[in-house]
Amino acid sequence: MPSSTPDSDVIAAYLAWLSVEKGRRPATREAYLRDITRFNDWLNEEGINIRKCTPNDFDRFVATLRQAGLSQSSISRTCSALRGFFNYAISERLVLVDPTAAMKPARRKKTLPKPISEQQMFKLLDSLPGESPIDKRDSALLELLYGTGCRVSEAIGIRLGDLDFSEMLIKVTGKGAKQRLVPIGSSLLRRLEPYLQADARTALLNGFDSDRLFLNSRGGDLSRQGVDLIIRSRALAAGVSTIHLSAHVFRHSCATHMLEHGADIRVVQELLGHASIATTQAYTAVTVTSLRREYLGAHPRAKG
Repeated sequence: MPSSTPDSDVIAAYLAWLSVEKGRRPATREAYLRDITRFNDWLNEEGINIRKCTPNDFDRFVATLRQAGLSQSSISRTCSALRGFFNYAISERLVLVDPTAAMKPARRKKTLPKPISEQQMFKLLDSLPGESPIDKRDSALLELLYGTGCRVSEAIGIRLGDLDFSEMLIKVTGKGAKQRLVPIGSSLLRRLEPYLQADARTALLNGFDSDRLFLNSRGGDLSRQGVDLIIRSRALAAGVSTIHLSAHVFRHSCATHMLEHGADIRVVQELLGHASIATTQAYTAVTVTSLRREYLGAHPRAKG
């Protein structure tokens, strides 16, 4: 018999399926869990049996999200998570009715990336060299984020065995466990060598055993949140604005600056690990926007 609610066992089974069958990362599974739990709690408050939940009930739930002030992107993510959950629950005969079946996917508004300028990026990176193990780690980490365009999850997942200094390449594991090779530039090499060869990383281990490239101050794995905290604290110390600054901005900046300097868009696509060239093309719009802004500000007859 189907469960009366999407209880913990059903949710756990779905999350395990996402991990094993779909290769979803822990952060993605945690986000899905929050969305499904929120819906489950709402059902309980309304006294609604999951087998009798209708599309109208689901619409009312979505309305409560809007009333709570959630952004359209957050609502779309929640709806997507619940659609996936019910597709799984139906296929496994855990529920008999899918209240999301008639729901049309919401069209998300496309937003352009917001890179920081080369001058601001260089100001931040050039302020980093220091002598402590933490300084050397942060210097190598931020140079890697900007120098390779890696996602933050990819950067913190790099292991020592992924570094190939003979070929000057790093093996990166991206979305869906897909792997790609990214080059080690001269600036990144100058930051990695002191971190790896001067016992800075060993000092961070604190006696623990780990083959991760980047470690936290206690010898454990560096987290996504930890990386953003490092970026903001280092930017603040360097006098660089921390508004909207995150690891993802480093990725945006890497792509945008490369395109502005004439890089082929397919090279940038390969570097960033985009499955579709359309994703990379968003960065070309950024460069055109920058060109237009500079033109209007500099040409004497542009505004005449």
